[in-house]
Amino acid sequence: MVIWLTGLSGAGKTTLALALRDLLKPSLPQVVLVDGDVVREAFGATMGYTEPERVVQIQRIQRLAKILSDQDQIVLVAALYAHPDLLDWNRENLREYVEVYIEASMELLRKRDQKSLYSMAESGETRHVVGVDIPWHAPGTADLTLDADSQTSPVEMARLLLEKVPVLKTAFTDAAKVTV
Repeated sequence: MVIWLTGLSGAGKTTLALALRDLLKPSLPQVVLVDGDVVREAFGATMGYTEPERVVQIQRIQRLAKILSDQDQIVLVAALYAHPDLLDWNRENLREYVEVYIEASMELLRKRDQKSLYSMAESGETRHVVGVDIPWHAPGTADLTLDADSQTSPVEMARLLLEKVPVLKTAFTDAAKVTV
């Protein structure tokens, strides 16, 4: 099973993935988190942020998620770039794939922007920022869309995701029965 969390930088992908992992891990020890930033660092962080390089980065994450999922791991992916062709590949190649779009207003993203990524991109200090000078392709067929602007806590959002995604809810419920 692969739960693919996507949204713009600052939407809360990693925060939600961590909350979901913490919720699931006690009952489902086979839960593993694959975070885009961590994967980039694991490969030596030598790749840039142009659109073609972002495609390669997502392809790395896709292949890693497939390897883990094929070994019956429950894979939580937190990844930024969401080109429709890449998401289509996920649906065709990843078992029990669930796509979650974390939608956030640009106002919220700017508030959360600790690295000043958006302001630097808008002022021309940096380039290759998704949502500024690289197009953002909001998922058109997400299984679930969560509103980051709702002020819902990450734990509450993780519980909502668990409740709304039948295959995940079933796995969690079945595992909880076994471990009780």
